[in-house]
This record gives sequence, structure tokens and C-alpha cells, in this order.
Amino acid sequence: MSNTRKVGPFTVAPIGFGCMSLSHSYGPPPSEDQATRVLLGAIDKGYTFFDTAAVYGLGHNERLVGRVLKPHRDKIVLASKCGMTRGEERDLNGSPERLKQTCDESLTRLGVDVIDLYYLHRWDKRVPIEESVGALADLVNAGKIKSIGLSEVGATTLRKAHATHPIAALQTEYSPWTRNPEIAVLDACRELSVAFVAFSPVARGFLAGGANDPAKFGPGDFRKGMPRFLGDAFVTNLKLLDGFKALAQEANCTPAQLCLAWLLAKDPIIVPIPGTSRPKHMSENFGGVAVNLTPELIGKIDTLINEKTVAGARYSDAMQATVDTEDWMN
Repeated sequence: MSNTRKVGPFTVAPIGFGCMSLSHSYGPPPSEDQATRVLLGAIDKGYTFFDTAAVYGLGHNERLVGRVLKPHRDKIVLASKCGMTRGEERDLNGSPERLKQTCDESLTRLGVDVIDLYYLHRWDKRVPIEESVGALADLVNAGKIKSIGLSEVGATTLRKAHATHPIAALQTEYSPWTRNPEIAVLDACRELSVAFVAFSPVARGFLAGGANDPAKFGPGDFRKGMPRFLGDAFVTNLKLLDGFKALAQEANCTPAQLCLAWLLAKDPIIVPIPGTSRPKHMSENFGGVAVNLTPELIGKIDTLINEKTVAGARYSDAMQATVDTEDWMN
């Protein structure tokens, strides 16, 4: 397996770092000191691709990432996102004016002159995708961003966007328990030479064995509202975990590393971006690069955990409404 992958014009380590959990979403965020140790440790470990967004911690995450990683700017590829800025209000605004304003705000918070990869975080369906991408193309021409990405869109929308301006990367959830991209998106990415960036690659901690009891989720943990972690669906899903752990033992790796190795083995266009607030897990995740899976073991994973064996939708109805569901399943 190659020790690098391509994201648009950039060459990155095969596994990137998703920064969201350093500021919100999975309960109270870590201290500034711990978050700093995680980010600096990631640099030392070999991560070169860091993913943040304007909405993460309502700007806190960009400020954190900008402050900690500024001395290492020449070593990393920095990604951020626009189009959603106020968190729980789930506001979407894909107007060209707002996207350009958000970019200026992100540049200030990050303390940089240019963002390497800038995603439309969600498609605001009130605005044609061509108009939103056209605004991002203006930012490329202005030298404020180097490349354009999309998040949570289907194959049809990707093709429309790519016809307006080349898209470097498409980001959405992908793991053994979320197979949506396999319907059409991965094929479209291959066709258009678009990198596929997989977020939540260890199933929001579930397949890593870190979410066995939803009653222990802390304040602000948005998994409390996710159907797969609720009621009978969670009971059903929990039955899959022992089998998955056994497959990790067979591969001589941890369950989290098994998820990441599974993704890396699927296609060279895929770059997983696990996130964590713990230095130990950050280091463990990067170890997934060294795990080589046989076709037989990949087949066992696919048989055990797939869209038919996992119970519950991945998002609540309110969150699902922000996703471009054309050519997708829940």
C-alpha cells in the first residue's frame, strides 16, 4: 500500500485528522492543553492532512487549529468548510456573498493567507449548486483558496458542480456501517478523479468499541439523537460488535485500525479522517496505515456489517434534511 494519497493537487498521508471533536459534538471538548497535545502529536506521528470547519465550536476549532499548526503550515494540507456556520440552528446559506464572507472570517481565525481545500459544508438547495461553486471558484481566482471540495452531496450534484469548476474532493461518512457512497458517489469520484474523504470512519466511535453504552454519553453529545444509538436499533447494532472485534484480532490490529484499513483497501482515492480528543487514539488510528487486509478478511467484514445488518438511519430527520439524498439511501 502506498504511504501517500492524492487530494486534488496535494499529496497527503493516507490517513488524515478530523479536528471536529476537539471543539464539540461528542460531549464536552478537551482542555486547550490536551487539544494542543493531540494536534502536535498528530504532526509528530505523520499526519499531514487536517480538516476543520467554520461551524466546529462556532469558530473555536479554526482558531485552535490555526494557532497550534501555524508553525507547521508548510508541512500540512489545511481544509476548512463554509455554508453552515451556527451549529445547532442548522443554518445553511450557500449564497455567493455569504460563502465569500465566511471564507474571509475563516482566513482570519486560521491566521493564514490561503486555505488549501475549501468545502461547501452542505448544499443549500435554495441556491443552484453551480452558483455556490462559482463563488468558490472566485475565491480560487482571488488566491484565497487553492481547491474546492463538497460535503454530503450525491453523484448528480457532484457532476453538476464539477462542470462549473474542478472539484478536488468529496467528503461524506463512510465506514463498514455506512455504505451510502457505494450506491453512486464513489463511482462518480473515480470517473472525475475526485478524492473521496471519509469522515466518521470508525462509526462515530461505535466500531472502535468506544460507544457501548449511550447512557454514558456526555452533555452535548449529538449521538444521543442519532437513530443507530437509540432503543432497539442500538441493541441490534451492539450484537455486531463482538464479531467485528474478533475480525480485528484475526488481522492483528485494533477495531479502529480495522475500520481504517478496510477503507484504505477499498480504493486508493479514499482518505479517511478519523477524529479524536485523545492522544492515544490519535496514535492508534494512524497505525491503520500499516494494516494489510486479505480479500478474505475484507469479505468477512462486508458480510458481517453492511446496510442490511445495521439498524437505524445514520441521522435524525432534522440532520438528514441538510444532506443531498439524491441517489443515496439513509
